[in-house]
Amino acid sequence: MAWKGVHLTNPARLSMAAAQLVVSQEDGETRLAIEDIAWVIIDNHQTTLSAALLAALAEAGAVVLTSDRQHMPSAVTLPYHPHHKQAAITELQIGVGAPLKKRLWQRIVHRKIINQAAALETLERLGAPLAEMANRVRSGDPDNIEAQAARAYWQCMFRDFSRGDESDLRNKTLNYGYAVVRGCLARAIAATGLIPALGLHHASQTNAFNLADDLIEPFRPFVDLTVAGICEDRAAFDPLTRQDRQKLGGLPLIDVMMTGGKMSLLNATEIVAQSLLQALEHGSADLLDLPKLPVSPRQ
Repeated sequence: MAWKGVHLTNPARLSMAAAQLVVSQEDGETRLAIEDIAWVIIDNHQTTLSAALLAALAEAGAVVLTSDRQHMPSAVTLPYHPHHKQAAITELQIGVGAPLKKRLWQRIVHRKIINQAAALETLERLGAPLAEMANRVRSGDPDNIEAQAARAYWQCMFRDFSRGDESDLRNKTLNYGYAVVRGCLARAIAATGLIPALGLHHASQTNAFNLADDLIEPFRPFVDLTVAGICEDRAAFDPLTRQDRQKLGGLPLIDVMMTGGKMSLLNATEIVAQSLLQALEHGSADLLDLPKLPVSPRQ
């Protein structure tokens, strides 16, 4: 099972030899078995790579993220594996009715808000009635409890914070972390045979990852906790450093609780995608398995 990640922040030349990723840099050469690699983040514009390597990574099911000049993830290269039931899964996904989509979205929003409450409790930043709000989420969330909970959540999570301020270090860090997790989910969705563009709630015609943007919601509080640690005692105008990006690049390996027990976030994305397919096949939202954030009080 692929479980390693590669995060490149220095100039490098990437190539393939004997089924290995070869990373050549000024200080030497590193080799990794391609079959062990789940994700690669290219965070330096002086990095080059071969088409043969890209094809090998895709064949192994690895996702490749590239960054823009501000070091923010800007593009993703997904493996394109025709599933042995690709046509049947596509037909199933296209034919999902509105009632099931609404029940699945209700389940996603409920777990997101519960995880937000756990994140605040872990940080001992209490005051938002999130648990009560989660219990008011109805099928399809017609009352938009998700947005109401978000307002209460961010007021408690960070002081003097606006989610729309792109110059704020906390937003830069959040966006980077979300992009990493979004890439992992897109990888898992594609591997399951589902079409990432066909969402449950998100339905933008210009978004190739509507389904990933649905499924990422319960994962966001995991990123938020990591960002809270990174940004603690930092000024809002501080830059996003290489060390910050490296820590965020390791998000796929943090611990997540699923029905089957503790596992890496990367493995959890695979379970979520597989359980969504089962939910669609059986017409039951209850089969969708979502990550749970346990409360872990700070020492």
